[in-house]
Order: sequence, then C-alpha cells, then structure tokens
Amino acid sequence: MSDAVDISVEFAGLKLANPVFTVSGTCGYGDELSDFMDVGSLGGFVTKSITAEPRKGNATPRIVETDAGMLNAIGLANIGLEKFIEEKIGVLEKLKTSVFVNVAGQAIEEYVQVTEKLASEKAISGIELNISCPNVKKGGISFGTDPALILEITSAVKKACGNKVLMVKLTPTVTDISVTARAAVEGGADALSLVNTFTAMSIDIETGKAVLANKTGGLSGPAIKPIAVYLVNKVYNEVAKDAGIPILGMGGIRTASDAIEFMIAGASAVGVGTANFIEPGCAVKIIEGIKGYCRRKGTGKVSDLVGTLG
Repeated sequence: MSDAVDISVEFAGLKLANPVFTVSGTCGYGDELSDFMDVGSLGGFVTKSITAEPRKGNATPRIVETDAGMLNAIGLANIGLEKFIEEKIGVLEKLKTSVFVNVAGQAIEEYVQVTEKLASEKAISGIELNISCPNVKKGGISFGTDPALILEITSAVKKACGNKVLMVKLTPTVTDISVTARAAVEGGADALSLVNTFTAMSIDIETGKAVLANKTGGLSGPAIKPIAVYLVNKVYNEVAKDAGIPILGMGGIRTASDAIEFMIAGASAVGVGTANFIEPGCAVKIIEGIKGYCRRKGTGKVSDLVGTLG
C-alpha cells in the first residue's frame, strides 16, 4: 500500500487542504497568529466575531483559568464592521486559506446588515453565524436556544450571503441539540459548527464573589471535550448525515488524537480554540499528527474517517 495520504477535505463545496480550522475568538483576525505559524497551512481560519458597530465587550476580569479549561466572558469585543473591512480584509487576502467571518448581533437586522456587506468580499469563503455566545445580554445564545428563531435568522442571513458558505454555530445549552441543528438546516445552513462554550461560573471563596466581572462565562478547553464529541455524534446521526451537511467539530481539541475522535464521531473538519492560548502553533502539529495516524492505519483519505464510529 502507498504511504501517500490525502488529508484534503470537501467542506460545503470548499476544497480544503486539510480538516483543521481555528476557532472564532482565539486568533483575532489572522495577523495575530502569523507570528507563530503559517496560517496558510490551515484548512480554514475563522475570525473573531464582527458586529455592525464596535463593541468594548464586558468589564474585566473576563478570562479565568479553570481545571482543564478556561472561562471567558469577553462579550464580543470587536472593531466593528467598517474598520474590519478597511483594515483586515487585506490581511485575510494574504492568508491563503479558506476564511470564515464569525458574525454576531443583537437583532436579525444587524446579522443581515453585516452579512450583506461581507458577501461581496472575495477574501471571504463563508460566514459563521454566531447565535450561541453565552456572554451577551441581547442576541447570541437567546437566538440559539429557540428553534423558531434559529429558522428565521438562518433563512434571513442565507438570503444575504450571496455565494458564501453559511455555517451556523450551535450552543450546547439546550435540551436537545438535534432540534436546533435541524432548524438551522431547514433555514438553509450549508454547514454546522459545534459546540460553543458551556455557561459556567467560578467563585473566589475569600471574597465570596464570582471571579468574572460578568459573573458567568463560557467554559472551553479539555474539560468539555467528551461532551462535545457526544453532541457532534448525536447531530451527525440525527441530522447532518442524512441532510448531507458537514460539521465543524470543536471543544477541547489539543492533539491529533482529539481531532480524530471528533472526525470518527461525525465531524468533517475540526476547530482548535483554547489550545491556541497555550501553544499558538499547535494546529500545525495536529495536521501532521492526523497525517501520521492515517498513514499508520492505512487510511488513504482522511475523509474516510468521518462518521465511522463502531
């Protein structure tokens, strides 16, 4: 058997060099990560969230380390749509990878407004619809827990997308994630990304107060990985497989082994997030590790791993 391994994947019509993405909010707008790795070696890059107007985000402290993870309550702090187009599109054009822009908002009209502006930008391959951020009072997770609202907002943004891929990011903070996934697919989603962070809290026992100024934040990192793998597998089996919709799986991925777990569970591609704060170039090691695993197992195409859970 040949040692050649094909780690390229097709993701919602996009041909990607490999299945490894960055996760929104962990690598800025592209230039921040370039000092640590060749961003062009990634299968895809997802930007920090963009809203119509600039946002300062939540008060500090808004990040705290936890056992096997971290809590963040950034609150979608970002430079806003106008400055993003003026200053960051040129950066994204040079990345030589598929770029998804994470779009957030407080109302459906804001999501549509931002998407319409981005739809004409050649540097962008797709939109990641952020309806699952737990750290804002309006928008975010309030959209992502209601199937009717998910259907409405996905349909509206899909119409504004033009020829861009629309990926909907799902929250795990629901009774049945397959119900919300199905609503996104019915609304026109080309892909799904899951899971976003889990709403959680850390308390300083000396002061008796929450560590985060926002009190609650989103839990990410290795602590959530087994739950995330389960939820990806559930959505794959109950929604995505029959619909032919790819999943970008995420939640605590640090190694190639972690990434392969998600793919076996049903993810067509994987996102590296919290691990970037510890080792900014870890995605490159994950890509090489996936290639080594496929070679060791005699798997000619990495896509053959997807949904193979026995």
